Amino acid sequence: MLFQNVKIREKLKKNKSLAWKSALSKIFFCIFVVVFSIVLNNCRATKVNLQKLAPNNTIVYLETNDLEKVLESLTENQAFRELTAQTPDFSPLENVQLAIAVTSFETSENQVTNENSILNFTPRFVAVAETHRWQWQTVSLVENQLNNFVRRNYGAETEMEKSDKSDGKVFTWSAKNGRKVYAFVKGSRIYFGNDAAAIEKCSVQTGENEDSANGALPERAASINSENALAFGYVSSEGIKQIADLAGVSVAVETSEEAEAKSFIAGILPQILRNTTEEIFWTANKTERGIEDNYKVFLKSEVSAVIKETLTTAVSTTNSIDLLPAEFFSTTRYNLKNPLIAWRSLLVLTAKNTDAWSSNLLIRFSGALLEPYGVANAESFLSSIDSEIITMQFDEGGEKSAAIVTVKNSEKLKNSIVKEINFQLPSTMQFDATIWYSEDKLIAAAFAEDKFIFGESESVLKCLQARQSGENFRKSPNFRRFVESRAVAVTLARDADSVNEIVEILAMKKKENRQLATFYTNETRFTDKGIERKTISDFGLIGIILKQLNR
Repeated sequence: MLFQNVKIREKLKKNKSLAWKSALSKIFFCIFVVVFSIVLNNCRATKVNLQKLAPNNTIVYLETNDLEKVLESLTENQAFRELTAQTPDFSPLENVQLAIAVTSFETSENQVTNENSILNFTPRFVAVAETHRWQWQTVSLVENQLNNFVRRNYGAETEMEKSDKSDGKVFTWSAKNGRKVYAFVKGSRIYFGNDAAAIEKCSVQTGENEDSANGALPERAASINSENALAFGYVSSEGIKQIADLAGVSVAVETSEEAEAKSFIAGILPQILRNTTEEIFWTANKTERGIEDNYKVFLKSEVSAVIKETLTTAVSTTNSIDLLPAEFFSTTRYNLKNPLIAWRSLLVLTAKNTDAWSSNLLIRFSGALLEPYGVANAESFLSSIDSEIITMQFDEGGEKSAAIVTVKNSEKLKNSIVKEINFQLPSTMQFDATIWYSEDKLIAAAFAEDKFIFGESESVLKCLQARQSGENFRKSPNFRRFVESRAVAVTLARDADSVNEIVEILAMKKKENRQLATFYTNETRFTDKGIERKTISDFGLIGIILKQLNR
């Protein structure tokens, strides 16, 4: 019996020991889970200051602190949802931070014919992605998603090579045409770009190097870059200088078909941009109306002082909207306290910031600069109208367009219009308006009470019919925001392509062949620092960047 009791006590003691060890292991396991969760959550939640990783010769900088949130913002509008078969899942990109730093632009010219050539601008860039993931997950992201992206943009035959480095993995993609891009995975970060030296420089930085931080962004970026913004961007003065040529060529191609006019615009616009503009900042935010892009263009003090005083708005209400049809491709309302003074100040600033030859040519032919709009003498025209000017286009190319102004001096106004409209000839009466046509009937000019409407004939008649029938823009839900804006210029325009293209990039489109268009608005104001521009649309600048990457 004694032996049996001893055995029982030993068994109980052993069971207690096992129970204690089991409880202790559960405690350790719980502690491990809690600690692991805290470490994992901190790893995913702690934001890295990517600006400190950017090269100190950065001239253009773009950044987002949550790639998932950015892409989701493009899918939350009604148009996107109507065209998609299934809502895309961007959760693998949760908390992924991305910064793109452009260090320079390389220019090359490809001769197409003896008379025509194509000017190419290639950015030298490095992108830094902080994935907040384990290294094996980050490597998988490069081997799959990033590899697919490169092959889609550089060609399906692009070859990928990878090798080990002491502290990470190196990837090199080689296209058939000789182009190369590189990636380096180090811990949770991906360094990607077409400049191997810049990638090497960025990858060795810890974020503590103040040179890289101060070189990438100026001090006033702190007051503009909001932590809650979807994305943020910056163009330095050096970046503006390098982009100026691209802007000049782009505007020249879109503005005129004449070779001499193209050459003049392509030469004078880069000079103006380089000599007047200091920096550009951009932020994108999600609002109830869509994505709001805000641009702040900082001009040189002597330039901003002039435009703030001369490009001011008038305190007035409008009744020109009655002439604006309910349907159009785009329309812009300019509200200038004194259109003539605003015009003269722009000419003076332009002349001061270009070379002597361009300045003399500009002043000499300034009276005819509005001729594409049907105005033969800009000074006479602007001095004979009131503060409000409304322009509209009924097609994407702008061939069907018209303008509406309020008349202050009808005779002076008539003398400022191109000679194709002969006001000495008999007029016709239609839609309670007096109308004159050009000899070929392609352009028309009409007086309706104190309003003057001129442009392509069919467009002018549409405006007059809208006024008489009452089926005009006044019934639009955008009417009040359009006419009550205190901006110098406010535009409402149709975007016919973006929703279809972005749906094809981000999701699976429904089988039916359906095309949807969206509208966007933008407002331009002038301040004591320069120019402020606000655009509200379904996809914003982020969508434009995404489309360009896809192309």
